Amino acid sequence: MSRILPGPVLPTTVVGSYPVTKSGGISGLLDPFREAVKTAVADQVAAGIDIISDGQVRGDMVGMFTGLIPGIRGSEVIGPVSPAAGPITVADTRYALSRAPLVKGIITGPTTLSFALHIATPSYRSRGELALDLARVLAREAVLLAEAGVSIIQIDEPILSTGAADIATATEGLRLVTGNLSVPVCLHVCGNLSAVIDELVAMPVDILDGEFARSPENLALFREVEIGEKMVGFGCIDSSRPEVEEIDLIRSRIESALTVFAPEQLLVDPDCGLRMLPRESAFSKLSRMVEAVRQIRTEL
Repeated sequence: MSRILPGPVLPTTVVGSYPVTKSGGISGLLDPFREAVKTAVADQVAAGIDIISDGQVRGDMVGMFTGLIPGIRGSEVIGPVSPAAGPITVADTRYALSRAPLVKGIITGPTTLSFALHIATPSYRSRGELALDLARVLAREAVLLAEAGVSIIQIDEPILSTGAADIATATEGLRLVTGNLSVPVCLHVCGNLSAVIDELVAMPVDILDGEFARSPENLALFREVEIGEKMVGFGCIDSSRPEVEEIDLIRSRIESALTVFAPEQLLVDPDCGLRMLPRESAFSKLSRMVEAVRQIRTEL
């Protein structure tokens, strides 16, 4: 058992998104993404993933949130933002919880959202001000996900690795989103982490999740820092390419991580979301990742 999460050592999970399969017939008219949610959940369960997601199939990581937040129209902020009229991701997450005991709730972070939007209102003088208001809005969604019964809440902040965002503001945004939560909080950041590694390990989260297959240099960065009681989500399959890695390659990547982290410190997942891959490729990647972990567990 890990110190933070229930379940086996080296728990497998996903970063979030899964390829979208559109619904047909009458059910597709009522909810064009209903079958996509079912398929994403079923595939993760069939692949053997320990902590699944709802598949994030209803849109891109920005639009699925900003499209429901008052004060935003399209990609423009036209007034003060306020909480959505109802939950944004909870219904699909509840479905995932009906099919698996451990589910990850996922929220696109306020700093990343602020950089995806054009401020067209005097209500905000800077992206930082907007990000903090978005954080207050997203805090409600985080609480609703926790109340639904998720095992982890993940905040996606890919913008942080670019150096474009103010880290102090991003940190405060994280505190605002997650301050009322009792479940473990994961921060996912894509890309090369060299410019922000020191700041990331100080973030007020329980788990740091990054890409290590496409950015293997990130592992060397973690050799030089102290993460304390935090866990690390170790991205070990390349989510940017449809080619499915061999089990031995995935296993070797995880074994490299185990030279830096104790088994109890690791979650194992893809680098990023799998939304842009063919479904067959995404499923095979997850299945092989699970098999690689199974083999390693037998030797621990």
